Amino acid sequence: MQIDLIETFLDLMETRSFNRTAERLNITQSTVSHRVNALETAFNRKLFSRGKGGTLPTAAGLRLVDHAKALQSQWHEAARAVEAAGTYERAMRIGIQHDVAELVVGRFLKAMRSEMPGTSIYLEGDYSNQMNRDLGAGDLDLAVLYTPHHLPDLHYERIGEIAYILVSTNAGTIADIRLEDYIYANYSPSFDRAHRLVMPQFASAPVSTGRDLIAAELISTLGGAAYVTRWTAEALKAKGIAQPVEDAPVIAQAVHAATNIRSRHAHQHRRLMAILSDLISAA
Repeated sequence: MQIDLIETFLDLMETRSFNRTAERLNITQSTVSHRVNALETAFNRKLFSRGKGGTLPTAAGLRLVDHAKALQSQWHEAARAVEAAGTYERAMRIGIQHDVAELVVGRFLKAMRSEMPGTSIYLEGDYSNQMNRDLGAGDLDLAVLYTPHHLPDLHYERIGEIAYILVSTNAGTIADIRLEDYIYANYSPSFDRAHRLVMPQFASAPVSTGRDLIAAELISTLGGAAYVTRWTAEALKAKGIAQPVEDAPVIAQAVHAATNIRSRHAHQHRRLMAILSDLISAA
């Protein structure tokens, strides 16, 4: 099975550019052309047409997309199974949103090792956009993320929410916060909408970040105000670095678990989602 042909086809469907696909896959443009030609020869159909308007998929190319995604996913699953053969009964690759990982990853791994001793585990922290892509490509078995993309082959469930608190090193109320001292937090599109709704006066702040750990470091080093997770707010308060801003509303961020639709009822996935839900609720 020449998986490189399938992956090149899928990337080209996304970029609609032979040059861009060559750059993304770190291959030459002629290699992209050869791989597409090989697929077209195998199917005896043109998959793309090139013209002044750019590279566009043909009807045959559009029909191949879903089958190509399934082949890609099955290939990655097979590769992981073979890699783990002789050592563990199964392998799982799990992605976790950075801020959630900082809260639960240790206890989550401990629970997994206790309940699934025959499973090898790979954990990585990431952002929602990349995890959605990795799930769709079959590179992850489970993802814990803030922003579902609701792709056709994926299943999403809400498993809890994370509370973000506004803290400041020198302001007790919102009126005391200066724009130049504000660190604008943008943890997800939904968080950004809620943030802009409750704090529109700070949308043009000079510094912004999408990760709780960075916001906490900036507050500790530079001072100022920012929305951080509840546990980070408590840690900053305990260290005497920052205090919650009294009249600032709490912003809740929903947390979702995502997996391939074929795995949504699998016992191990259901159990992992339940563990994660309990850990997030207890935070």
